[in-house]
Amino acid sequence: MADIPTMTVTPGEGAQPPARLGFAVSRFWRLMPAGMPRRWWLFRLFDLIARHWPVFRKPRGLLVVRMDGIGDMVLFRGALDAYAKAFGVDPVDITILGCNSWESIGDRVFAGYRLITIDEHAYARRPFYRFGVNLRVRRLAPAVATCDSYLRRVLMADSLVWAAAAPRTIVSLPYVNGPTRAPFTWYLSQADGIVDTGPYPTHEVVRHARFLAAVTGRESAALSPSIVWRDTLPDLPAGNPYVVLNPGSNEHGRRWPFAQYAALARRLLAEGYRVVVAGSAKEAPPEDIWAPLRALPGVVDRIGRTSLPGLLDLMRNAAGVISNDTGPAHLAIALGAPTVVIVGGGHFGSFVPYPDGVAPPTARFVHHRMACYHCFWRCDKRAARTDSFPCVTAVSEDAVHAALIAAMAAATPHRQPTAAP
Repeated sequence: MADIPTMTVTPGEGAQPPARLGFAVSRFWRLMPAGMPRRWWLFRLFDLIARHWPVFRKPRGLLVVRMDGIGDMVLFRGALDAYAKAFGVDPVDITILGCNSWESIGDRVFAGYRLITIDEHAYARRPFYRFGVNLRVRRLAPAVATCDSYLRRVLMADSLVWAAAAPRTIVSLPYVNGPTRAPFTWYLSQADGIVDTGPYPTHEVVRHARFLAAVTGRESAALSPSIVWRDTLPDLPAGNPYVVLNPGSNEHGRRWPFAQYAALARRLLAEGYRVVVAGSAKEAPPEDIWAPLRALPGVVDRIGRTSLPGLLDLMRNAAGVISNDTGPAHLAIALGAPTVVIVGGGHFGSFVPYPDGVAPPTARFVHHRMACYHCFWRCDKRAARTDSFPCVTAVSEDAVHAALIAAMAAATPHRQPTAAP
């Protein structure tokens, strides 16, 4: 793997008190806040019981709340190794509170730290599940609780930080809009320090570095994503080097049309590569396009047949990876695989593309800029919700192919993609 690119972030104003950022409230408003969502009132009694549950041991260690998708988790992972020094704790006293969606790889990715994962969707919807989680978080008795996510859900991340009732809480300033202003104000007004990591759009790795710089008062490095993973070959038959296609995404709009993936796959087959198509069963491509492609020699179907750890094995040993803007794209980059990410404009620059100085040479980001960029995926230019966003559809096959060739050419000479023992 090539050296990890970095860029240096200098300290800003540091963690600021809530009042300085406009989050001061009266005791009466905190007791009876206006504008709160209905669910907050449903949860309130149980949340209060959990927060005030008696714990008879001295607070210790650091709780880091990461209610993230897989990609966000990967972008955060590099910053975590600076947390022990920044907060003056031992790494074994740092607890990461994360999501079940990446539990299967968490023990290896977060080796040396304590990891607890929860069902984030159940936590946001089911009062009794939420109560149980909050009790568990309260019993951790951390000395410090923190969350530096910018685009976060207030009734998940901020609720968990609050439920810990740590003697010290430091959080980042989130993205606040009209519907979220009241609940964010309620939680942020009770924080000990808030770090403004910059305006929208600022890339997440830069935000992580700014958060650390504010906490420590020293320069901090924004790191290119990198994770340590096992050296296990994927369960594939022997054959030529292969390229992994990841045509799925939780959001249909971010999916580059599969007809374009299929055309690119035929091009790669003609160039001597095998093509491995991966993804979950619910992300299966349209059968009328997928069936004839699947029947071609050299195409390997791994749709719904690969676990998350298996997907990492698959990408780590690939000659290249082509993916939509979704979690596996960040995983592939962090593994050092030559990776092309097809990017739309929903929140362009916040997660992808990576900024100069952070993007590794083996990563390429292909996009087609439109005037409607930064729509936060509230696109009104498609006929149906299952259609791809126009900015994604407009990315050309030639551009993706050229980016893949460039990414593979930039791979370190000792990297030898393989397919089987």
